[in-house]
Amino acid sequence: MDYTRQTEFSDPRAHGRLFDPLPDDPGGIGEVIRNLVVHYRASGIDFPPDRLAEVDSRWADRLLDADRRRFTTPLAEPRASEQRIVGCCRDFTLLTVAALRHKGIAARSRIGFADYLDPDWHYDHVITEYRDGDRWVTMDSQVDKYVPLAPGGFQTAAQVWTAYRRGEIDVNQFGVHPSVAELRGAWFVRNYVISELAHRLGHELLLWDLWGGMSLAMDGDLALIDEVADLLLSADAGDAGAETKLAELYFSRTELRPGRRIRCASPVGAEVTIDLEKRGAAI
Repeated sequence: MDYTRQTEFSDPRAHGRLFDPLPDDPGGIGEVIRNLVVHYRASGIDFPPDRLAEVDSRWADRLLDADRRRFTTPLAEPRASEQRIVGCCRDFTLLTVAALRHKGIAARSRIGFADYLDPDWHYDHVITEYRDGDRWVTMDSQVDKYVPLAPGGFQTAAQVWTAYRRGEIDVNQFGVHPSVAELRGAWFVRNYVISELAHRLGHELLLWDLWGGMSLAMDGDLALIDEVADLLLSADAGDAGAETKLAELYFSRTELRPGRRIRCASPVGAEVTIDLEKRGAAI
């Protein structure tokens, strides 16, 4: 896959020109994105319902639409936290990836769990990975931090799933928040392995979008998840054959790939079925 090209989700469409004056380096781009997005929960700001709905924007151009409704100034011009795009880690990442690709830098999003946000919890998280010469570099543009793909840094969903299946970790320490008992554990990580694969293959959906083999229980073909996780780890280690096999699996198994319709279990609204071909029309 050519990670310098925009996907249907990262494409800024008519807003692409806004990326032209941005810095050409990943760190500088991350700084601009932090000026654009505010976390819907971690910020502590009590946003009204219409603003909270921005977390379900899903497409980069829709996120930028939200900024343009309030600003006509360049993206690097300061925005007050209360006026930024209301989003989450995935949105910081999607806009960073979109801007990097606009600059011709290969970039993609990685889904997993951050060990550096709290020493006592592994938070579900999305970060940016970009190509620097012959290596991939992982950067969290939400908190301005470069992190390794390893325990203590950022662990991909595939890494966590594999460690869980080997009995090496307490998987119930991986989830949304220590206080949210229903959004953690094995089924949660299983869903994120599927989501990690989808993001790698260009479908950068929301963290609360559900499709195919995803569910709120430990059911389905777990051997398939084992295979996907193993291939993701091999691909990260540089195995080109594993990359090819991942794409073959993804496009041949309906359990892995989002179809036209998905479920959106939004944290700020009722669960709805979404038509992706109609760009988010609820069914």
